[in-house]
Amino acid sequence: MGVFGLIVFMVIIGAIIGGLTNSLAIKMLFRPYTEKWIGRFRVPFTPGVIPKRRHELASQLGKMVVHYLITAEGISKRLMSTTFTDGLTNWLQKEAKKFMNSEQTGEHFLKHQLGLASASQRLNTQVGKLVEGSYRSYFANNRYQKLDELLPLSMMEKIETNIPTVTDYLLERGEMYLQSSEGKDQLSVMIDRFLVQKGKIGNMISMFLGNDRLVDKIQPALVKGLQDDETKKVIQRLLHQEWNKWKQKELHELESYLNEEEIVSYVQQAIEKNLPIFHWMKSPIKEWSNQYESTVMDVVIPRAVTVLIGLIASRLEILLEQVHLDDIVKEQVEAFSVERLEDLVLSISRREFKMITYLGAFLGGFIGLLQGFLLFFVR
Repeated sequence: MGVFGLIVFMVIIGAIIGGLTNSLAIKMLFRPYTEKWIGRFRVPFTPGVIPKRRHELASQLGKMVVHYLITAEGISKRLMSTTFTDGLTNWLQKEAKKFMNSEQTGEHFLKHQLGLASASQRLNTQVGKLVEGSYRSYFANNRYQKLDELLPLSMMEKIETNIPTVTDYLLERGEMYLQSSEGKDQLSVMIDRFLVQKGKIGNMISMFLGNDRLVDKIQPALVKGLQDDETKKVIQRLLHQEWNKWKQKELHELESYLNEEEIVSYVQQAIEKNLPIFHWMKSPIKEWSNQYESTVMDVVIPRAVTVLIGLIASRLEILLEQVHLDDIVKEQVEAFSVERLEDLVLSISRREFKMITYLGAFLGGFIGLLQGFLLFFVR
């Protein structure tokens, strides 16, 4: 073999050694996947570097993701960006509009979208329990309190101010009744009973005057008495006296006059009648939502997005800590099979690994060339 042939041979051998060495080094990153044993002795360099350092790699990847990739500051900037807020607002507005144009009733929506069956019945039951509980709690806590201590001052002043009005109303209704045919007939019956109770004296009066003539004389006198200012003053004074007595009564003294079941039922019916939510349950959503559409679209949703994003951004660092993102990444990496991890890395860096192999062959061939020249000059 001549000198030139020797140099070429050394270049080829160097290239083969360099290429094979780099290729083997790359494969040893992943392979073998498990430890290999010969008897009681473990084969060196088994398993490969990545399988051997798998747990450490997973832990470092988790820390890298939390500290350098997915940081609270980075996520906050993205959340606060106009692109994200506008996108979220537009999406919520579209969903809200779709909801407001729905033909389904509120109860149907709650049942089929949120899984809340018999929502109206549940709401009625809860309202009844709330009213009943409030009623009993109020009596339990204020049983021995006087009315003037429980009633608002404005209410008591209003009642006292309206006593003259009540007096006028009572006198007016009494006068109208006495002047009516029914009132005159009733007065006649009362006079007749009175005379019967007086025995002979009553019979004498009845014989001399006659029942009808007596009614005709008593009725105008009673009407005139109701029109008298003194009568009005007397009734006002009596009403004031009765009101002052009632103000001094304790709450438990009124329990016998009250029917708990009727009061609870009345309040519950009033709530069901006046609270819009009960109407919303039974009506198509689009029938009652139109009046709120502009407010929801232009005010509620933009403000809700701003508040929600601000709240999340301010608590993001705490949320990320509670989520333990580094542990999640670590668990996911550890859950990867080594084969899958190898395929993932090679799918990304296969070309680069080939270039490293080729570079090893080139360097090995170049070193073989240098060795050939050195050998030639040494000879």
